[in-house]
Amino acid sequence: MSSNDATADRANWGGVLAMTLCVFALIASEFMPVSLLTPLAADLGVSEGLAGYGIAISGAFAVLTSLSISRLAGSINRKTVLLTLTALMAVSGVVVALAPSYPIYMMGRALIGVVIGGFWSLSAATAMRLVPAAQVPRALAIFNGGNALATVVAAPLGSYLGGVIGWRGAFLCLLPVAAIALAWQWLCLPSMAAERRQSRGGVLALLRRRVVMLGMAACGIFFMGQFALFTYVRPFLEKVTGAGESAVPLVLLAIGASGVVGTLAIGAFIRRGLYRTLVAVPILMAVIAAALVALGPQLWPTAALFSAWGLLATAAPVGWWSWLARTFTNNAEAGGGLMVAVVQCSIALGSSLGGVLLDSVGFACTFLASAGLLLFAALLAYVTAADAASASGSAVAVEA
Repeated sequence: MSSNDATADRANWGGVLAMTLCVFALIASEFMPVSLLTPLAADLGVSEGLAGYGIAISGAFAVLTSLSISRLAGSINRKTVLLTLTALMAVSGVVVALAPSYPIYMMGRALIGVVIGGFWSLSAATAMRLVPAAQVPRALAIFNGGNALATVVAAPLGSYLGGVIGWRGAFLCLLPVAAIALAWQWLCLPSMAAERRQSRGGVLALLRRRVVMLGMAACGIFFMGQFALFTYVRPFLEKVTGAGESAVPLVLLAIGASGVVGTLAIGAFIRRGLYRTLVAVPILMAVIAAALVALGPQLWPTAALFSAWGLLATAAPVGWWSWLARTFTNNAEAGGGLMVAVVQCSIALGSSLGGVLLDSVGFACTFLASAGLLLFAALLAYVTAADAASASGSAVAVEA
């Protein structure tokens, strides 16, 4: 590796923070349509359902990109790839904001999906090259902090800006953030040559390793369980808890704010025991899901439970990205692509399952199904830990 290439001998926190700002802009761009759906649909002359497909298409393109980014990027320096993706995020914002028709709007949303899949696929590998191995969980937690912060502010800020300057103006407001992120990354990210070792047979070939198959299954089931419940938080608050128009945004804000705290705190638990954390988090979330069924009609207990849910759920991806960094020490790009695909598909499956159960049998069954999936994810995480310990020659300890 040349002197211009990235090295993890010293922590490059400037690069980490530049990536975090990009994450913030990316997540805000991804979910901005949620709070602008009504005026957006009216302006483009389509139904709100069709406008909502702008989120679905970004997810679909994220999956396709995540499975192919490592091969598509080839031997291109990874700093160049990240800068290109950040620039493409800005282009997507312009296309959406200036879209004269629905097809052009969907084209812009497809572009943001490409950025989502590419950026997150490279995130773990980039963190491993910006900081020493012991500080990778902290760097990933900071990345996810940008995710959590965007989740907190994107919807209310988008709604406010949409009322003041219109939905197109709201999208254009993200351009300066993307431009700052692009300049910051250009200044702070080191040159990062492409990884030399790539998995033969493509990303899916990684599943031939038992520990990878088990870990990805545990990760996928976790996100299914999480979004089977989380997708329907607002209607639960309105119909079961009876929360008013002023209370619902405050509870949603509490979920997001506690998530920021969780992403900052989880690194300490990961250092004490990665697999212990991956097992404990879904168990605690399952308990919360079951408790919501019993205490849902009471506002303050429900608000407290959802805050605890946000603390755990938003921090959990840090644990799984840390697992990826530990498991794919020589092929983090391909592993990252596989994980992004698994997570995106699991979110779609979980939210769809939750919707079917909600429409057919109600909130209680939906939340209990979420709890069941989360407990299954905890069991799979434990089996993954045992398999990892067995592979490393340990017959007793399952803690990594």
